[in-house]
Amino acid sequence: MAHSFQGVVEHSHFDRIAFKVEGKRIFATLHEASGSANMKLSEEDQSIFSTFKGKGIFPVTNKWGLHGWTTFELEKIPKELVLHALNVAYQESLKSKSKRK
Repeated sequence: MAHSFQGVVEHSHFDRIAFKVEGKRIFATLHEASGSANMKLSEEDQSIFSTFKGKGIFPVTNKWGLHGWTTFELEKIPKELVLHALNVAYQESLKSKSKRK
């Protein structure tokens, strides 16, 4: 799904596959063994997605979670919701570099 967005490249990131827009920061990682993905969201988007009633979405359980990184247990979440969250994370990554200038 992450490859459906323009300019996305993939590379290894520890035990995960990382997705980023060329020249930008990582916006999502996939851990195939556990069937989970982590996505970088704004704090507001993280709180909204975390209210999903299936309880398969929650902040990463370390300091990264305080910065918007959110875990998605892929088997518990509809594909459309995962794609929507990926789009939100992708769009957020496009903004991130221009904010730092």
